[in-house]
Amino acid sequence: MDHKLLDYLQSFLTERRRELFDRVLSERTHHVTVAVEDVYQLHNTSAVIRSCESFGVQELHVIEEINAKRIDREIAMGAQKWVDVHRHMSTKDCLKTLKDKGYRIVATTPHQKAHRLEDFDITEKAAIFFGRETEGLSDAVIEAADDFIYIPMVGFTESLNISVSAAITLQHIMTKLKASTIPWQLSDTEVFEKKMEWTKKMIKDVDRIITRWEKDSQK
Repeated sequence: MDHKLLDYLQSFLTERRRELFDRVLSERTHHVTVAVEDVYQLHNTSAVIRSCESFGVQELHVIEEINAKRIDREIAMGAQKWVDVHRHMSTKDCLKTLKDKGYRIVATTPHQKAHRLEDFDITEKAAIFFGRETEGLSDAVIEAADDFIYIPMVGFTESLNISVSAAITLQHIMTKLKASTIPWQLSDTEVFEKKMEWTKKMIKDVDRIITRWEKDSQK
């Protein structure tokens, strides 16, 4: 990690931008991540990206086993620049990747074993899965799930749009995390790496500037 290089690159940013990076990164987490499985409507996936960015969830996993996706920039409102979107060609691949990273698989479904959202245990790292608009989550996710959650509703409507469900779920979990003593924030290394990545995105012709800095540093 070259902190001197980061300091140099950040000198090209405004003080407001540097402070904004610090503030936003202090609210980011890998303790919770989100996976969307073969969502059909493009704007729903894009809206979930925006919710992840808004509530501080740094990573989103998009499964494209059936429906190929592209990010709707208008709906995501630039959020795709600040959220790490990982694409998976199969549900099996996504599940394995997340389990290998130590995540519990949490299915959002009115399953008979499901907990109400407000009763969800946030202690362990969790990957929250949201399914297709009509069919919901696949059997593969349901069978692999370590836990199930649902949003209680009292009206005639039996389900919410996926983007609405994701926003409600993330807002609740992040509020609960921040009120806890769980170490949910990014590590110092993760903060540094993300700050470096974001800073580079803000600087025009950054590769040339880095090359010049490296040459000057060797003198």
